[in-house]
Amino acid sequence: MTFEITNFTSKLKGDGARPNLFQISMGLPAAVDGTKGAPENLKFLAKSAQLPGSTLGIVPIYYQGREIKIAGNRTFADWTVTVINDEDFSIRNSIERWMNGINSHLNNKRELDTIGLAAGNYKIDATVNQYGKEDKVIKSYNFVQMFPVDLSPIDLDWGTNDTIEEFTVTFAYQYWTTGINGVSTGLTT
Repeated sequence: MTFEITNFTSKLKGDGARPNLFQISMGLPAAVDGTKGAPENLKFLAKSAQLPGSTLGIVPIYYQGREIKIAGNRTFADWTVTVINDEDFSIRNSIERWMNGINSHLNNKRELDTIGLAAGNYKIDATVNQYGKEDKVIKSYNFVQMFPVDLSPIDLDWGTNDTIEEFTVTFAYQYWTTGINGVSTGLTT
């Protein structure tokens, strides 16, 4: 084996995928998008996210003192998005309304009918696209039946100058599907 740099660079297609070339597409339940602009704003104001992972559980079975590992069920960790806050709070207000419809601050019950959502219709699908340097989608993930489970506080501080507020939203979802080069692979989990 030779240690020539050309051997390495010949395997690094497109000079490597860049983590800053992504965009999130996510609608909101119509009843919670009071400004009608939050989904479009999120495309531009979602500062960071992740391409999702998944974990296969293990079912240990013991036979004569030996542990035999059998593949178990797949689980999906929650998905967190960091959002840059604008002065109209369009995204944050919509997430707050969405979460309040799922479980009210006032009386610890669902108020989905109050905001126009039927039971179970509080879940939406979302997509995160990874782009190549030629502005083409090179990988895509679709999150199925997603809803917010955590909205972070926004720290306020008189000594914080020259910064813009940010907050995180953590979503639970049922599973994800994926595509490569903008084409679905049919891979579902």
